[in-house]
Amino acid sequence: MFSGEYMDFKKFWNDYSLWITFGFMFLMMWAYTVDWLRQGVGSAIDAVFAPLLITFGIPFYILIVILSALTGLYSSIVQKYTIDYDKMTDSQERMKEFQKEYREAQLSQDEKKIKKLDAKKDRVMKEQLELSQQQFKPMTYILVLSVPIFFWLLYRLAQTTTAITMPYLGTHSLSDAVIWIIPAWIFWYMMCSITLSQVIRKALNIGGV
Repeated sequence: MFSGEYMDFKKFWNDYSLWITFGFMFLMMWAYTVDWLRQGVGSAIDAVFAPLLITFGIPFYILIVILSALTGLYSSIVQKYTIDYDKMTDSQERMKEFQKEYREAQLSQDEKKIKKLDAKKDRVMKEQLELSQQQFKPMTYILVLSVPIFFWLLYRLAQTTTAITMPYLGTHSLSDAVIWIIPAWIFWYMMCSITLSQVIRKALNIGGV
């Protein structure tokens, strides 16, 4: 009984995971616009993170570094166990080989070979599409963990006047827009997350393409 239910769920997830992910992303975007929901989630999580600021006196911008490292860690682990990187790398290599072969056939005007490759093109493109969809699958899990953290950062940001000095951008309040409409705290979070994620992926030997 449970085996059959598991297989049905797995098939459902494989068939509709992309749509579920997009739906969840739109749901999170909607939740961001609902002030009471955003404040409620931020307030609830404050019980967990507030002691780091109040009891241990960690500066807010350092806490952003810690949270971005945490984000990078669980994102990398989720991707490691939901994406088949070996299969993805093999597929990318096959795609490069196919494109090279197709280009050479076009340059040499080998109609027979072009026709043969055209028949193969649909299968290659379908494989690429499936792999692209696979990369979206971890997003649902990652968003479930990441969105509450962002809501808490927004909740606490309204209560802090912390400034940060960044290379080339100077000293700004964390709520100041530093690049177009991007606030300093989001830019700082992104930079820390991208950098630390690369270190974490290397340490955990997580592949990629």
